[in-house]
Amino acid sequence: MDEIRKNLLMDQAVDTSHKVTIDAKTWRRPRKKGKFFSIDKRQKFVISTLVLSLGLFFTEFQLSQSGIVIPLILAILTVVFLFWAIRLDVKENRSFEVFLLPFFYSLSFGLFYFLTPTSFLIHLLLVAVYAFGMYSVFLSSNILVVSSIRTITLLSGARIVSFVAGLISYFFLTNALFALHINVFFVALIIFFYSFPLVLHSLWTYDLAKNQKINVWSLALSVCLVEGASALWFFPSSPTVIALFMSGFFYTIVGLSHIWFERRLFKGVMWEYVWVGCIVFFVLILFTPWGK
Repeated sequence: MDEIRKNLLMDQAVDTSHKVTIDAKTWRRPRKKGKFFSIDKRQKFVISTLVLSLGLFFTEFQLSQSGIVIPLILAILTVVFLFWAIRLDVKENRSFEVFLLPFFYSLSFGLFYFLTPTSFLIHLLLVAVYAFGMYSVFLSSNILVVSSIRTITLLSGARIVSFVAGLISYFFLTNALFALHINVFFVALIIFFYSFPLVLHSLWTYDLAKNQKINVWSLALSVCLVEGASALWFFPSSPTVIALFMSGFFYTIVGLSHIWFERRLFKGVMWEYVWVGCIVFFVLILFTPWGK
């Protein structure tokens, strides 16, 4: 009997010590050092935007001869910063399409930055526009990723911001490309290189799912953009006017695709996009020697 009592007392001592150890760990968990330095998504977006904007601003003054290298580094850093902020949501649903627009948005501003006049005020204004747009793109990307998990009311605004940022990116990239005056085959290849991701991202915002139909649709629209750019390579017009026309073309065909996915392809809505296409076409004709 004494031996049995001794064993019971030993078991109770082990259980009590184990319980105390668990309670101590549970009580100390909120006091981990990293918890005091945690920041939310908005703070991460602000920090990322400031770092990228400063990097863009000092590009022309410090590394003006680096060509495409510095804009490419800024674009990669944009993806890294965005992943840093929304990595948990992305790992949950694997919506990697969300990184396409931020990458090309930074790349387009970095390339267009070298085409602007060497004026401090112009560069400062361009960096301010970039910072405002970059922060908006970060916020809309977060909304899109969250919307792919659950329905939220801000989805419509995020789609509009993404579409406008995509148009700006397309205009800057096309302007920089035609300013190089390279061979038409290289133009067609590069146009497809950035047209397909931008179209894919824009269509994905209206689907938010892994859908093979979106890939095929994006490929077809990208081929149309490549054909239009290849034809304009022979057109006697300035790179800015050509980029404006291509951006209007992008707006028309991608916008019509949006209302098709939303099942709103009504006559009145459709004519709004058609009129934009007609206006940019007349601008193209007007600002060329043929128009004169």
